[in-house]
Amino acid sequence: MIRLGLLRHGHTPWNRAGRIQGRSDIALDPDAAADLAKLRLPESFADADLWSSPLLRAAQTARIVAGRTAQTDPALIEMNWGTWEGLHGRDLRADPASGFRDIEQWGWDYTPPDGESPAALRARLVPWANGLTRDTLAVCHIGVMRVLLAHATGWNFDGPAPFAVKRNRIYIIELDGADWHMRPEPVRLEEAC
Repeated sequence: MIRLGLLRHGHTPWNRAGRIQGRSDIALDPDAAADLAKLRLPESFADADLWSSPLLRAAQTARIVAGRTAQTDPALIEMNWGTWEGLHGRDLRADPASGFRDIEQWGWDYTPPDGESPAALRARLVPWANGLTRDTLAVCHIGVMRVLLAHATGWNFDGPAPFAVKRNRIYIIELDGADWHMRPEPVRLEEAC
């Protein structure tokens, strides 16, 4: 069995403004970097293989909390939000003509205009995860985490998710071949010495 830990990147200016980032390469904001510098990986993941999305916000988060540079893989890049990238979700939600839906109403095939569906993310993420050979921590994005956790729990993006992705927590999936299970409780990052 291999443990795959998933950690969401720190805040960016776009996160704080409620803008959809997707594949836009936005760096951490100074407050997020300072807050992350006060944290470190728990001992249980200190020696795990370290991967991150190639996007700056994830690579920076990995470097800060792990104290080393992560390997990157394009499979871990965030979902492509197409023409909605850079826009505010609240504005799209308020416009009935936008086609915007809350995540609980997506299903696997919901696709933003010129973007990517959760099913397309799963098609690139599951082979990456199945290729892991030892315990691994992946610093990535909320969309990537939701897809991997949905795959592990059987959630179909239909109704409330059986998990809530929060920052500074490692969500653990146990991989045993095709058998995936999410541990019920995430592990918090620890205070740095």
